Amino acid sequence: MNTRNTQRLLWLVLVLLVIVTIAVWVPLLSAQGHRVLTVSFLNVGQGDAVFIQTPSGRQILVDGGPDAAVLRELGATMPFFDRSLDMVIATHPDADHISGLTDVLKRFKVSLLLRPGVEHDTPALAALRSSAASAGVRELRARRGQTFDFGDGVILTVLFPDRDATRFETNTASVVVRVTFGDQSFLFTGDSPQAIEEYLVSLDGEQLRTTVLKAGHHGSRTSSSKLFVGFVDPEYVVLSRGCRNRYGHPHQETLDTLHAFGVDIRDTCTDGRITFETDGTTLTVK
Repeated sequence: MNTRNTQRLLWLVLVLLVIVTIAVWVPLLSAQGHRVLTVSFLNVGQGDAVFIQTPSGRQILVDGGPDAAVLRELGATMPFFDRSLDMVIATHPDADHISGLTDVLKRFKVSLLLRPGVEHDTPALAALRSSAASAGVRELRARRGQTFDFGDGVILTVLFPDRDATRFETNTASVVVRVTFGDQSFLFTGDSPQAIEEYLVSLDGEQLRTTVLKAGHHGSRTSSSKLFVGFVDPEYVVLSRGCRNRYGHPHQETLDTLHAFGVDIRDTCTDGRITFETDGTTLTVK
């Protein structure tokens, strides 16, 4: 190789290194320069998956949807070089919430897996537990009162289950968590039925008031009771669901309830991925 070709190759290598450096550091510096909590309701079809990134860069995934579509969505919301998650929450063992988590545990280093502890002999749960064991992921049973302080103003609190959920019906066992940052908050209820919603009202009352509510059970009539929605008093409600799903979600009764309270409804079917950003005071939605 002559001198001119060698110089061209060196310049090409240098340019590539600069491009890679910019791609790696610009997102990191941008995140550090803005104290923003980002909550993205991922477009995974008929299922749930929510990606949360705190101002200090801590990352939480609440459920993983029905299949590997969650990997595509994470690839669009996380830097390409990022292959770790601080926490994964499997709200309950139904396939439309945890099947995708098996793929996540194979691709990402996960520090903690939070589960309700309900045990059902299903392929989805068996696959998740096997992947967690193979990856050496620490598992923790969710219990009311557990608080995770990420050190940057964001706090995640477990509201349910409040007891041993081993023999619960899967939806009833759903982990319910609330994420707060300054004046803004997000409430995730899995597929909790109305009986659990109203039980939470009896426990927490007006403390349930939250800016953004993920509609329970994809907008099914079995969730989103008038009592619960009234106490939560959300500004936004997100429907996480697939278009033309065989369950008919969201049900008209649920939509009527949400409209009665004047809620701004967002829908992953029609809107795709839905991302909220907040500095703890103001809230924007994309």
